[in-house]
Amino acid sequence: MLQLKIVSPEKIEFTGEVESVKVPGTQGNFEILSGHAPIISTLQKGVVEYDGVQLPILGGVVEVQKGVVSLCIEKTE
Repeated sequence: MLQLKIVSPEKIEFTGEVESVKVPGTQGNFEILSGHAPIISTLQKGVVEYDGVQLPILGGVVEVQKGVVSLCIEKTE
Protein backbone atom coordinates (compact mmCIF):
# COMPACT_ATOMS: atom_id res chain seq x y z
CA MET A 1 0.00 0.00 0.00
CA LEU A 2 0.99 3.60 -0.61
CA GLN A 3 0.26 6.61 1.56
CA LEU A 4 -1.17 9.30 -0.75
CA LYS A 5 -1.57 12.99 0.02
CA ILE A 6 -2.99 15.37 -2.57
CA VAL A 7 -3.02 19.10 -1.84
CA SER A 8 -4.20 22.07 -3.88
CA PRO A 9 -3.96 25.79 -3.04
CA GLU A 10 -7.54 25.61 -1.74
CA LYS A 11 -7.42 22.54 0.52
CA ILE A 12 -6.19 19.01 1.19
CA GLU A 13 -7.94 17.06 -1.58
CA PHE A 14 -7.19 13.55 -0.30
CA THR A 15 -5.12 11.71 2.24
CA GLY A 16 -5.11 7.96 2.78
CA GLU A 17 -3.84 4.56 1.66
CA VAL A 18 -4.15 3.47 -1.98
CA GLU A 19 -2.97 0.55 -4.12
CA SER A 20 -1.59 2.71 -6.95
CA VAL A 21 -1.59 6.22 -8.41
CA LYS A 22 -1.54 7.16 -12.10
CA VAL A 23 -0.30 10.66 -12.94
CA PRO A 24 0.13 12.75 -16.12
CA GLY A 25 3.88 13.46 -16.06
CA THR A 26 5.28 16.06 -18.43
CA GLN A 27 7.36 13.30 -20.06
CA GLY A 28 4.33 10.97 -20.26
CA ASN A 29 1.83 9.25 -17.99
CA PHE A 30 3.16 6.85 -15.36
CA GLU A 31 1.90 4.67 -12.55
CA ILE A 32 3.26 4.59 -9.01
CA LEU A 33 3.05 1.27 -7.15
CA SER A 34 4.32 0.10 -3.77
CA GLY A 35 8.12 -0.09 -3.84
CA HIS A 36 8.48 2.67 -6.45
CA ALA A 37 11.89 4.34 -6.53
CA PRO A 38 12.13 7.86 -5.08
CA ILE A 39 11.23 10.47 -7.70
CA ILE A 40 10.20 14.08 -8.14
CA SER A 41 8.39 14.95 -11.35
CA THR A 42 6.34 17.78 -12.79
CA LEU A 43 2.79 17.10 -13.93
CA GLN A 44 0.92 18.42 -16.92
CA LYS A 45 -2.79 18.87 -17.61
CA GLY A 46 -4.54 15.52 -17.36
CA VAL A 47 -6.12 13.16 -14.86
CA VAL A 48 -4.77 11.75 -11.59
CA GLU A 49 -6.26 8.30 -10.91
CA TYR A 50 -6.31 6.41 -7.61
CA ASP A 51 -8.66 3.70 -6.28
CA GLY A 52 -11.23 4.31 -9.04
CA VAL A 53 -11.23 8.10 -8.49
CA GLN A 54 -10.38 10.41 -11.38
CA LEU A 55 -9.20 13.91 -10.49
CA PRO A 56 -8.69 16.34 -13.42
CA ILE A 57 -5.71 18.67 -12.93
CA LEU A 58 -4.07 21.57 -14.77
CA GLY A 59 -0.58 20.67 -13.55
CA GLY A 60 1.54 20.20 -10.46
CA VAL A 61 4.35 18.24 -8.87
CA VAL A 62 4.59 14.67 -7.54
CA GLU A 63 7.14 13.35 -5.06
CA VAL A 64 7.58 9.69 -4.12
CA GLN A 65 9.64 8.91 -1.01
CA LYS A 66 9.61 5.60 0.95
CA GLY A 67 6.04 4.58 0.13
CA VAL A 68 4.64 8.10 0.51
CA VAL A 69 3.27 9.86 -2.58
CA SER A 70 2.76 13.62 -2.28
CA LEU A 71 1.02 15.60 -5.00
CA CYS A 72 0.77 19.37 -5.09
CA ILE A 73 -1.75 20.11 -7.83
CA GLU A 74 -3.70 22.86 -9.53
CA LYS A 75 -7.27 21.69 -10.07
CA THR A 76 -9.38 22.42 -13.11
CA GLU A 77 -12.45 24.58 -12.54
